[in-house]
Amino acid sequence: MNAMGKPPVAAEHFIAAMGLAATGVSVVTTDGPQGRFGLTVSAVSSVSADPPLILVCINRRSPAAAAVDANGLFAVSILGAGHRAYAETFSGRPREGRPFDFSHHAWRDGDTGLPLVEDATAAFECEIHQHLDAGTHRIFIGRVVAAHRGSAEPLVYCNRAFRRIVHLTKETEP
Repeated sequence: MNAMGKPPVAAEHFIAAMGLAATGVSVVTTDGPQGRFGLTVSAVSSVSADPPLILVCINRRSPAAAAVDANGLFAVSILGAGHRAYAETFSGRPREGRPFDFSHHAWRDGDTGLPLVEDATAAFECEIHQHLDAGTHRIFIGRVVAAHRGSAEPLVYCNRAFRRIVHLTKETEP
């Protein structure tokens, strides 16, 4: 029971409702003594501009969570509309190639040496500022040490499908 005397909502109802929230799609990467890992995530958010902080949420069962923790660094590449293959590869479901395979896509080294998607919409390189566990996930708050802006329109995920942003004009507004 919660403070209102109601039991928590069933997981399947929560997942169905949250599936309708449109989110950006990103690949979180890390590299260092624990190894190179990448993972598709939709839970990325700005926390603060001063100091610049962002957060990412990674399931604690993923080897990427342990690697980010041990390496102390992570990067977030916000995927563009043309990056669906990256999202599929790093979610473990590629149409071609092997899951989580860096060699199948174009990368560049960021200022920290972390792998960034070559032509990402935006990218952030972070040192771990803080982390905490919540439910099944570890929330990593990163202090942004480098930020890069691209020009691609972002890839969006909603209702279990990849989507593109449509710009409304006065004629198409509801």
